[in-house]
Amino acid sequence: MIVVVEVLAGIVFFGLIILSVLLHECGHFIPAKIFGVKVTEFFAGFGPKIWSFTPGETEYGFKWIPLGGYVRLIGMYPAKVHHRHSNRLTRFADEARVAEVEGITDADQGRLFSDKPVWQRLIIMSGGILTNLLLAFLLFWAVFGIHGRADQTTTVAAVTPCAHSAQTSGPCSKEDRRAPAAEAGVRAGDRIVSFNGRQVDSWSQLQEFIRGNGGGEVRLGVERDGAFVSLTPTHTLLTKVPDLSTPGRTVEAGYLGVSPTMVIVHSGPGDTVSQMWTMSKQSLSALARLPVLTWNVASDLVTGQARDANSPMSIVGASRVAGDVAGDSQLTLGDKIATGASLLGGLNLFLFWFNVVPLPPMDGGHIAGAIYEAGKRGLFKLARKPDPGPADTAMMLPVAWTIGALMLMMGLVLVVADVVSPVKIF
Repeated sequence: MIVVVEVLAGIVFFGLIILSVLLHECGHFIPAKIFGVKVTEFFAGFGPKIWSFTPGETEYGFKWIPLGGYVRLIGMYPAKVHHRHSNRLTRFADEARVAEVEGITDADQGRLFSDKPVWQRLIIMSGGILTNLLLAFLLFWAVFGIHGRADQTTTVAAVTPCAHSAQTSGPCSKEDRRAPAAEAGVRAGDRIVSFNGRQVDSWSQLQEFIRGNGGGEVRLGVERDGAFVSLTPTHTLLTKVPDLSTPGRTVEAGYLGVSPTMVIVHSGPGDTVSQMWTMSKQSLSALARLPVLTWNVASDLVTGQARDANSPMSIVGASRVAGDVAGDSQLTLGDKIATGASLLGGLNLFLFWFNVVPLPPMDGGHIAGAIYEAGKRGLFKLARKPDPGPADTAMMLPVAWTIGALMLMMGLVLVVADVVSPVKIF
């Protein structure tokens, strides 16, 4: 029965991801229609066609490779651009323009994307990523407001007995040094209120103090049984600790040896934005290392090494994780729904940042092209020079195709890894 629940939950979650993709494309499609741009295709997925229908001028449907989606706007590249010098790149761009205008008729004049004002093109191209951001916000706001989120407090839940537990678990040996917190006399239930004379207001602030202290002296003040207690001075230990911005990595920083008490808090939109910004920093760090992380996944797959729990996943892997959560008998129904919604929110937030990257074929590449054109035309106007015309975004096609091929390869590697060696969260 549990297997059936996991499979069904995975299928439902996969469907919700596809829905997120379709809503992203609606973010482009709707303003394009409003501004009169002709849209010929609206598809979820890439590759061979599974099914489609054409009720008007737009063909809607699904394709076999579920690694995204697209809407096809006519006239993405300006039809005529003057080049001072002709070379292989300009000829390549001209050929792309010829292919682009093949299906355009006289009746389509005035409905080309490239002919629209810059502000309209910016709205059309930013509509998708803003939809993902809005979906992420609504999902996290619902989870944090209704179910609540686990928050770390400065009240100590447990004190690590020996220093080696910063990296490994297991009983302490005679050779192990006592953890700094144990040396200072910290007890479970103490609320840490000061660190070297500085007031401590939150667990994240305390972490910054500890990590930044390196191997220096530390004087802790705690609230114990309603009274302030100044503890025995000691030294934090300079060692390798988990990197807060990049899960799965370690950095050399100060270590104290305490864990926080967790409480469930219900928060509003302001706290949701704050939490999303913290998650965004992790997403940006992972995005910057995505090719390397994907290479590591491929290497582990070939060598048979265990998959890192913090490694990137495809939507297949995310769906499997959602299924595992649904099948966990120790979680309540509310916990399962909240975890699934948070996972979907995290995916939408990552999609937002992924598409913001100012390189084609991402939305950010088209946005950057429109901003470049507006800036160039504005400078020429101020200098009283002739209008330079539209930016030749077709010149970036080799970059778009290279990045697109890289994205496809990384996506396929992650799909295979998620099937053969899936991430285990339990």
